[in-house]
Amino acid sequence: MAQAVKPIEDRRLLGISLMLCGYLCYTIIDSCAKLLSASGLPTMEVVFVRYLGQFLLVMAIFAPRQGARALSATRNWKLEAARGLCLLGSTIFNFIAITFLPLTVTSAISFTMPLILCALSIPLLGETVGWRRWAAIGVGFIGVLVIVRPGTEAFHPAVILSLITAVFSALYNLLTRKLAGVDSTITQQFWASAVATLCIAPFSLGDWVWPSDPLTWTLFGGIGLAALIAHLLVTTAHRYAPASTLAPFGYLHIFFMTGASWFIFHQPPDVWIVVGAPIVIASGLYIWLRERQLSKAVVTEVVVED
Repeated sequence: MAQAVKPIEDRRLLGISLMLCGYLCYTIIDSCAKLLSASGLPTMEVVFVRYLGQFLLVMAIFAPRQGARALSATRNWKLEAARGLCLLGSTIFNFIAITFLPLTVTSAISFTMPLILCALSIPLLGETVGWRRWAAIGVGFIGVLVIVRPGTEAFHPAVILSLITAVFSALYNLLTRKLAGVDSTITQQFWASAVATLCIAPFSLGDWVWPSDPLTWTLFGGIGLAALIAHLLVTTAHRYAPASTLAPFGYLHIFFMTGASWFIFHQPPDVWIVVGAPIVIASGLYIWLRERQLSKAVVTEVVVED
């Protein structure tokens, strides 16, 4: 007798493992971008290479099986284009920020994304946010103030770019929610990489600088590959475990970024990161727990009414 296929619920450990590997790839992307910028390559060129590499890999892997027309077929091209622009915006501001800031700082600030997402869900999704989650949002941004210390000599204006990155990431996630069940994940990959590549090309090709050594060439080619693998791993993880299970593990990303910052760039976390980052993370986790409680309450009410 053939062995029964395990249901999705029984493969949550696999989903968590894939998610963590995806976040490791995201760390590789930021590390490559920081090293490429330090080698003298313009930031816009690095962004272009990141998306061009992803686009070419998507076409090479999926177009022969599905066909280019089927790959690009979408039921809502406006949402796909807007999503691609938001992803591009987050990448541009993030890549500029990491040229001035340690990865520990940019990663800690990136955890404000769930807080911003919660706030934006009111006007854009029509959701209701109670005082508890508003309080968590406020506490989270107090944690950001601890990290960046505005008004002191340690403050760098590039932290504003990191916050803008978080805003674009939140908008990207909102649009991804809207596209759930509309287009396949591969189609979303195609549109995100194609829109970003086309939009950034005019700003990168005019100031082009070729890599000058083998390491830079390796980073040059590897950043797009890491981007594609990261997106595929995170997408696949959601097939084996629900988002509510995977979400808390996203905060482990800071350990990957801290390790890269410390061992590659010799920028260990300072005491303010150690104090502020847990505040931001705790706020995001509280919002996640609160939303889970509210969703369960809604399900219970529906069951009772039935």
